[in-house]
Formats: sequence, structure tokens, C-alpha cells
Amino acid sequence: MKFFIDTANLEQIKDAQDMGILDGVTTNPSLMAKEGITGTDNIMKHYVAICNIVEGDVSAEVISTDFEGMVREGEALAELHEQIVIKLPMVKDGIKACKYFSDRGIRTNVTLVFSPGQALLAAKAGATYVSPFIGRLDDISTDGLNLIAEIRHIYDNYAFDTQILAASVRHTMHVIDCAKLGADVMTGPLSSITGLLRHPLTDSGLEKFLADYNKGN
Repeated sequence: MKFFIDTANLEQIKDAQDMGILDGVTTNPSLMAKEGITGTDNIMKHYVAICNIVEGDVSAEVISTDFEGMVREGEALAELHEQIVIKLPMVKDGIKACKYFSDRGIRTNVTLVFSPGQALLAAKAGATYVSPFIGRLDDISTDGLNLIAEIRHIYDNYAFDTQILAASVRHTMHVIDCAKLGADVMTGPLSSITGLLRHPLTDSGLEKFLADYNKGN
């Protein structure tokens, strides 16, 4: 399972990269704005800065909702760095743009996916990644993890190459459950990854080891 971090914060990205387990980054205009990154030029520079930290894929999102705009923005983003993956919305023109880019060898991430049918369309259009938002489904009392299971079943039926990128991951158990279901990638806050480190028996065991060692010193 690949670990992506969902942020535009360079310090958090560096922290995850330094752990040696980071495979990529996802971000969006909202996360950019949260870090005070606004304006096209600044956003483009920030994407490059992210690519210079992480070794894996970096999803960069278009803001257009029409085909021509998505193509124009996507081509500009793809030229920024070889690690850039074009993030497209799950709308009709987004699927059309996905096919356009996949035919040209440009990698894509179809985002805001909330149903198996949407995921099937993305795979048919040649998406590199599909991003089902499990946390947002949980927010409306719908089982987000079930969506991961349904997409995994469909993709395995037809041997689609599209990777399931579990998005809107909120906490550590989301990570574990997505791994059990066979999601190819998870993306979430740094806390959802570092939470995997913690267990009370690890803490108490280490404390005892150190205490026993110090008895003889």
C-alpha cells in the first residue's frame, strides 16, 4: 500500500519524507489556500517545491470544469515536473479530459468519486488513480469503506490498471481498514500515518526495557 500525504504544508511533507515511507502527495486549492498560497504563479511554484521534496507522484488539481479549460490547465501542470499527476473532477468533461490525457501518456487522478459507477467510468477512461472520498461518505452516514470494497471487486473483475487511492482518510483505522480491503494508496493527514506508530504496549515495553537497563548503570 502506498502512503500519500494530503497537504500543501512543506514541513509536514518533509517530516513524512524523512520517515522513509512517503510515496507521494495529494493537494488541492483549499489546502494551498490554508498555507497562504494563492495566485496561479505562486501555486505553480509551490507544486514544484513539493516535487523537490518527495520522490513520488504529486497530484495537482485543475480548477476548470470544462474540457478545454481542463486540458489547458492540465498541460501546463504536466510541464512543471515529471512527478505531476493531473487531478480531474468526476464530471463528464473530466472523464473526457482523462481520456485525452491518458491517450497522450499523461497520468491522471480522477477525484471526488462517491460511487462504484463513477470509479468504473474513470477506469474506462484510463485514469492512473481514482480517488473515492471515504471520510465525506462517513460524514453523511454512508459506509465509505464499502465503496472501497466495491471498487476493488469491480477492478479485479476486469483487471483495470487504475489504482484505488483512498482519499478523505481521517484517522489511523481508516488506513488499516483500507489496507485490509486492498486499496492501492491512501492519502490523509500526517497524523493518520504517524498514528500507526502508537500502541500502549510498545510504550510500556520500551519504558521497562530502559528501566531495567538503567538498573545496572
